[in-house]
Amino acid sequence: MATIKTSDGTTIFYKDWGSKEAQPVVFHHGWPLSGDDWDNQMLFFLTQGYRVIAHDRRGHGRSDQTDTGNDMDTYAADVAELAGALDLRNAIHIGHSTGGGEVVRYVARAEAARVAKAVLIGAVPPLMLRTEANPDGIPIEVFDGFRTALVANRAQFFRDVPSVPFYGFNREGAKVSQGLIDNWWRQGMMGGAKAQYDCIKAFSETDFTEDLKAITVPVLVIHGEDDQIVPIAKSAHKAIKLLQEGTLKTYPGLSHGLFATHPEVINPDLLAFARA
Repeated sequence: MATIKTSDGTTIFYKDWGSKEAQPVVFHHGWPLSGDDWDNQMLFFLTQGYRVIAHDRRGHGRSDQTDTGNDMDTYAADVAELAGALDLRNAIHIGHSTGGGEVVRYVARAEAARVAKAVLIGAVPPLMLRTEANPDGIPIEVFDGFRTALVANRAQFFRDVPSVPFYGFNREGAKVSQGLIDNWWRQGMMGGAKAQYDCIKAFSETDFTEDLKAITVPVLVIHGEDDQIVPIAKSAHKAIKLLQEGTLKTYPGLSHGLFATHPEVINPDLLAFARA
């Protein structure tokens, strides 16, 4: 297995396919998943001549099940160490959900030569939690419910999430994929419960407002209009107003996991942005 060891001694697993001379596309997964969530997109971009990379965030997948460092600053620092170890330059960073937050924090702080563009898919920025400054955010009781369910029966919780809201399988006429549900569960159960518990705070309470403002590269913001996990009005519609060079593309009727349920729709749009 390909791994790096970060400065605090954490082992991070990654996949790196394609010519090392090609432009890198780096994929950042959502909670509580792994780099495997991007299999379709990695194979697609590989056939288009790109170098494709996906890592398992610390505490997730095949990386170390850390009990510390499960916060956005450390996640972004881990990405910076991976980019340095692989000498990634002119890279396109694509992040989904929590991974979108990781992309925003990393890109806002990265060396200019490292990053060419970024894509946020169903991403959590600028801030999910309801606060005095963000009064239309999601109440903390919702995230407390996530924590309670994870502690009580993580295995069942990780069945319930993909079976209903994540992919929109609760909507009338939805084509349910048992394979997607099972693969979501498989990835989730590979990770560490402590890290996944801590990550709920990281994805819900981190304020990315200043990070979004600081990004100077082109950013494509993609969001399903029927996202039941990260509602579009509380995320993409706000994030796009903070970006210096952002483009918003939304998809009527599509869910939080839109790139997995409809890759034939999303992949061409990702490729068009990469090539633009």
